[in-house]
Amino acid sequence: MTYSVAVAGASGYAGGEVLRLLADHPDFEVTTVTAHANAGQRLIDVHPHLRSLEHLELVDTTPENLGGHDVVFLGLPHGKSGELTEQLDSSTLVVDCGADHRLVDEADWADFYGGEFYGSWPYGLPELIRHDGSRQRDALVGVKRIAVPGCNVTAISLGLAPGLAAHVVEGDDIVAVLAVGPSGAGKALRTDLLASEIMGSASAYGVGGRHRHVPEIIQNLRGASGARISVSFTPVLVPMSRGILATSTARLAPGATASDVRSAWELAYADEPFVHLLPEGRFPRTGDVTGANVALVGLAVDEAAGRVVAVTALDNLVKGTAGAAIQSANIALGLGETTGLPVNGVAP
Repeated sequence: MTYSVAVAGASGYAGGEVLRLLADHPDFEVTTVTAHANAGQRLIDVHPHLRSLEHLELVDTTPENLGGHDVVFLGLPHGKSGELTEQLDSSTLVVDCGADHRLVDEADWADFYGGEFYGSWPYGLPELIRHDGSRQRDALVGVKRIAVPGCNVTAISLGLAPGLAAHVVEGDDIVAVLAVGPSGAGKALRTDLLASEIMGSASAYGVGGRHRHVPEIIQNLRGASGARISVSFTPVLVPMSRGILATSTARLAPGATASDVRSAWELAYADEPFVHLLPEGRFPRTGDVTGANVALVGLAVDEAAGRVVAVTALDNLVKGTAGAAIQSANIALGLGETTGLPVNGVAP
C-alpha cells in the first residue's frame, strides 16, 4: 500500500528535510506541499536540492488543502499546528514537528510558550526508555497523532535516559551544554543568524533555564527515572549549518561503578538501529552523523568529579526532527521502523 502524504510548512528547513527523506521512502507518495509566504511558487525554486519533487507546487496551508491525505506532516511555528490539527480528520495520521503537542503540563506551556494549549499527543521518540523498562515506541503503535520531540531534547534525553532508568546516575544535578547549528532556529531571516554574525563566533542563548526545551527535557528524564529531575541546560550557537553536540553530565549514584554505567547504556541501546553507543574512550563528532537518522553516544565516568559524562551527536534536521517524524510514522502505520531512513551520513 502507498500512503498519500501532505507536508505543511514545506518551504522551511524541517519541511524540506521531511521531503528529502520522503522522496526515497517506498511507501509514501508526497502529493501536496503547503506554505505561507511562499505559496504559489514551485517547490524546486524554494528547495533546489529536491530534484525528484520538482513537479510539486506550494499551495496555501489550509485544512482543505491538507485534508484527504493518509498522512500529514506539519513543520510549522509553535501555536500554528494546533489551530490546524483540530480541523483534520481523526482517521488521518498527523505528525507534528513543532512544539504544540509535546508538553503534558499546561502550566509548562503557559510558562515557556504562552497562548492556547492544545494538549499532548503520543511522543515521537521511539528509543526513549521509561523507568519501568518499556520504550516510547510501544505508545506509537497504531496512533493517529504524533508529537515529534525538540532536537535539543532528543540529544539530552538519549544521552542520559539509560543511566537514569538504571539508577546509576542521579537526576537532581544534571548539566547539559550543547553546541548547535543555526538551522535549528528555522529559516526566517534574523540578524543574529546571518553568516556575518555567526562565522568565526560562538554564542550562548536561552541562558538561565529559559530555553523552551527545558520542560520537555525534564518531562522525558523524569519519565526515565521516575523521580525528580533538575536540569541546567545551555545551548551554544556555533558556525555549522546543521548538527548538535550535547555534553550532558549527571552525578554518579552512590555505589555505582564505571562498569555499571557502561552496562546500563549498552543494555539500553544494544538493539536500537538508530542510537549507537561508541566503544569506551571514543566520542562522536557532529560530522559523523550529517544526513543520517542516527544518534551517536560517547560515555565516560569522571571519577574525580563523581560524574557521568554522555556526549551525544546528531543531525538536528534528521534524527532531531524529520527522521524522527518518519521513524515514528513508520511505527504508527505498522511499517518497518527503519524504512526509508539512512544510517549513513555524508563526508566530508
